[in-house]
Amino acid sequence: MLAGDVIVVGNASDDPFAIDIAYALGQSEDIADLISMKEFANSEFCPRFISDESDLTEVGHRLTDKTIVIVSTSSLTLTRNSLAMRNLLIARAAKDNGAAAVVLVEPDLFYSAQDRGPRLDQGATEFERDLTDLKKFDGQPFSSRLYAQMLKLAGVDRVVTVHNHSSVVQAEFTEVFEGRFHNLIPYDVYADYLHNSNIVDFDGDGEGLVLCAPDKGARSFVREMFTILDLPKAKFILLDKERSGERAVEISLDGESDTSLDEIAGHDLVLFDDMVRTGSTVVKSCEFLKSANLNRTVFAVSHFYASSEGREKMASHAIDEILTLNTLPTVLNRDVQGRLRKKLVVLKIEQWLARNLADILELPTPPSNSLYHIDMSSKNPRFKHKIWSNDQLPSVRGEVPLPFV
Repeated sequence: MLAGDVIVVGNASDDPFAIDIAYALGQSEDIADLISMKEFANSEFCPRFISDESDLTEVGHRLTDKTIVIVSTSSLTLTRNSLAMRNLLIARAAKDNGAAAVVLVEPDLFYSAQDRGPRLDQGATEFERDLTDLKKFDGQPFSSRLYAQMLKLAGVDRVVTVHNHSSVVQAEFTEVFEGRFHNLIPYDVYADYLHNSNIVDFDGDGEGLVLCAPDKGARSFVREMFTILDLPKAKFILLDKERSGERAVEISLDGESDTSLDEIAGHDLVLFDDMVRTGSTVVKSCEFLKSANLNRTVFAVSHFYASSEGREKMASHAIDEILTLNTLPTVLNRDVQGRLRKKLVVLKIEQWLARNLADILELPTPPSNSLYHIDMSSKNPRFKHKIWSNDQLPSVRGEVPLPFV
């Protein structure tokens, strides 16, 4: 058991993401040996924290004073709706058996796209909502608010997520959980990899590198990345987008951009965003930027929804490489990657998450000093350029084991 009687489980017994977080935190027991995922003949789900069948002294109290951490990610076999319901039942099982606290770790927070409802009091947006915006949600539920309230009712006391894109969702969860909502931003993960890999080429002071925010919503994140990278001669460019339909978007240089297109010729550029679904906007943005005669264009994204439409669009020559996290672990599947495997690198962040979780729960710092593991197909050209030799290993905290092929 972990220090402080913390028990890590997943909402699926074979979830490698949950297993890796538990291991990084020092949990010796397999999550499948701590909780069983029962399913009745009528298909109803019923989790059960496993106990000694012959011990009748702690019935209903075996989890007394324990903190239960539920790790929840996406799956190729279970829908997000099913996983969300599992979270509720596991949280209630923990509380009904005496748990002192329940923490949900959900790197890609469910229902975040449904971040407001059809009335003005349903979502505190950073912009003034007009009738057109309200109409988008007419007849729909304010699902993110409902999800937060249901988690709280089920027994969840604290929620940890990664790079959530919606200020409305952040405000809702912060209110429902009375401040015990943690939106972890992976600045240090990206900074470590950009400094210590050959994905982009720039001088020691940042000469030759451009960071790009695809819209004003990403500006604060990319500005902070700019600061953390500490590269005084790197450049910052801000784009603007105007939607005329769900997949129709026009890209232009924002009037508030620090840098013009003329100034970035010959540079390597990294365009950052929090998530990608269809790929329409990112491809349009990279095509627009390529007109400036860039040397190399990298798309860095925290949540990669590998839809068939997105894979097809992002195969565009306008994107030289894609850097993503495994907040959606299905991206590690080579069949899911499809032909994008040639230009995709995934940073597995279980160790980074474990370190942050240890800080939040005031647990001992995990023994590993690494932030991430790298997953890269042998089809990626950089795989073949001897980047795995010892003299090219990162010097900070990123860990580069032999990648999965």
